[in-house]
Amino acid sequence: MSYEEFFEYVDAEPFHPFRIRMVSGRTFEVRHPENVRVSERSIYVFLHSEQDERLVEKMVMLGTSLIESIEHIDSPVSQE
Repeated sequence: MSYEEFFEYVDAEPFHPFRIRMVSGRTFEVRHPENVRVSERSIYVFLHSEQDERLVEKMVMLGTSLIESIEHIDSPVSQE
């Protein structure tokens, strides 16, 4: 997946939360456009604390070449 394709999700008006599925099977949910940053080769996802969503608990760097798919958050998680 290219960063240009990724921007279609991040810049959507209105924004719609989405799930990133990695080739490893791991998933990351992006519920707000400010929770993600994009570079040419990486996507940076900010994960928030379960106790207080205002606090960023950690940041995860995802390689764009390792993203398998992106789906809207209301899509069911496939059991593949």
